[in-house]
Amino acid sequence: MAERKIKVIIAKPGLDGHDRGAKVVARALVEAGMEVVYLGLQQTPESIVGAAVEEDADVIGLSILSGAHMTNFRKVRELMVGAGLGDRLLTGGGIIPTKDQDKLKELGVGRVFGPGDDLQDIVDYIRRNARRTSE
Repeated sequence: MAERKIKVIIAKPGLDGHDRGAKVVARALVEAGMEVVYLGLQQTPESIVGAAVEEDADVIGLSILSGAHMTNFRKVRELMVGAGLGDRLLTGGGIIPTKDQDKLKELGVGRVFGPGDDLQDIVDYIRRNARRTSE
């Protein structure tokens, strides 16, 4: 029986209109053999977690450049726990100050990546930390 691919939801919460980085990461994950659902721009935390439930996703990745990372990650994490996805990886990237990365970790957010981080590091991190569902 073939191993199920890691399924990743990638989304841009809020009003941030720049998605090039999210698309580059999504492409790298697909090329690494993962299944990626890119939700696109201006998603709400509710729509992101709803899609993760519907898709039975192993990972949610948020791309945030707007400065609203604390609010968005916190809300998505709360909704994940409420929806029974508390054991799934929540990660992401964008412009996130180092001082906030520790606070995010305390909220249950995994590693966050920034501009210039190596795509293979992102792939490897997800492979190591994704909870495979439906095994």
